[in-house]
Amino acid sequence: MLNQKNFKFILASASPRRKELIGHLHIPFSILTADINEESSHTDPHHYALDIATQKGEAIIANLKEKGDSFIVSADTVVSLAGKIFGKPKDEKEALAFLSELSGKEHSVFTAVSMFLRLEDNVFQQGFVEETKVTFNNISDELMERYLATRDSLDKAGAYGIQGPSLTFISRVEGDYANVVGFPLSRFVNEAQIFFEAHLKKKDMWLNYF
Repeated sequence: MLNQKNFKFILASASPRRKELIGHLHIPFSILTADINEESSHTDPHHYALDIATQKGEAIIANLKEKGDSFIVSADTVVSLAGKIFGKPKDEKEALAFLSELSGKEHSVFTAVSMFLRLEDNVFQQGFVEETKVTFNNISDELMERYLATRDSLDKAGAYGIQGPSLTFISRVEGDYANVVGFPLSRFVNEAQIFFEAHLKKKDMWLNYF
């Protein structure tokens, strides 16, 4: 029988924003990252994000040398407008192009979370995707220039981070704010509870296993 507080929690992400959000759970966790191409054959943003998130977690599982039961969590965030997927811009020019397309429009932010439980020689996986709607005001040339100068756009899906200077042109958020930051923490807490109950056959709060 499994004892409580015997899992190692691994966050498969180098994102400081995801690290901060997971930190609100006040449980110990470590960070491991996988070097993958982040490419998917899926064109639908929901399945695209989930595929990339799952690939990240699978890469960690494949290279995990430590023994013992583990809970590995990976995630991926994409921005989508009319079915088009906006990932991280490769440079400021592409960031300008992304933001110009999103200017004055409502778009969707999808964050996929993939969870893995490694129990002895068995690995169980489950994932989910959260969607939040975000609306931009029309971004003037001057405001665009000022925002791009902050370089806040260069490491974020859709070329913006909601918790930063992009708030100067975001007019509406419909749904989970944390999801736009990069990790839907509230839903994750509930989904992880269901996941642990399904595979441990216990009703104990999953946070108590760390």
